[in-house]
Amino acid sequence: MSAEFIINVNESDFEYEVLAFSQNTPVVVDFWATWCRPCKTLSPLLEAFAYEAMGSFRLAKVDVDSNPNLALQFGVRTVPTVKAFSGGQVVGEFVGNQPEERIRAFITNITPPSKDSLALEKSLSLLSNHQWEEAEEKLQELIELYPDRPEILLGLAKALLGQGNPFESLLILRNFPTSKQYSAAEKLLPYAESLGYFRQNNLPKENDLDHAFTNCIRLASRNNIPAALDGLLEILRQNKKYHNGIAQKVILALFELLGEDYELTREYRTELASILF
Repeated sequence: MSAEFIINVNESDFEYEVLAFSQNTPVVVDFWATWCRPCKTLSPLLEAFAYEAMGSFRLAKVDVDSNPNLALQFGVRTVPTVKAFSGGQVVGEFVGNQPEERIRAFITNITPPSKDSLALEKSLSLLSNHQWEEAEEKLQELIELYPDRPEILLGLAKALLGQGNPFESLLILRNFPTSKQYSAAEKLLPYAESLGYFRQNNLPKENDLDHAFTNCIRLASRNNIPAALDGLLEILRQNKKYHNGIAQKVILALFELLGEDYELTREYRTELASILF
């Protein structure tokens, strides 16, 4: 058995040998058992196709008796069950023995992971780590190829805002396409607009709260977001309706920029709730 094209996998190495490996090369997983008669026909056929393909996909074999948790995790109720993984996801499957031409077609139709999708995944990872400049560089390359993809547009808007650049991000956010990312883009707008007014020296300057708000936007633009959030929360304590609720809207925008799972977001969301309710 070639360690390169065909491997036995188990519960301890499945994540690495199948899920992670499929980020670059498709993996066909053969769920089988020693007592399964159809498996004795199907498994050699899959192995033959794997050798024939010479590395265009990997065949990973899972003995369901030795790895019951994997069978449970992937909903394997009978053997043989064959599942194709690409980009860390199941992209196709069949159950039971199949004619040779149908198996060949199944393997041929597996979509390999896109290099662009890997680049996007890396960009989003940079965003989640607040590496704004590196993320922007990757996303600018992707936007040249896919100018209308919402996830790329949203990521680029965040990368720009993270560097204190409101004007390019506003062009994106004000013309955002209808998509599942639309609501996130809407959340970012109040901060992007406030940052734009700040850059143009056009924020209100009539009272102490106005000066405090300007200072919060200045702090956020310099990535001192904890101090900005502290100041915005203090404005809310004094006037929850300050300028049509702009302080709360900017706080929610900064949460979106940081990421909903970010520790700072969770901490300040609790404090925001205590002030509002």
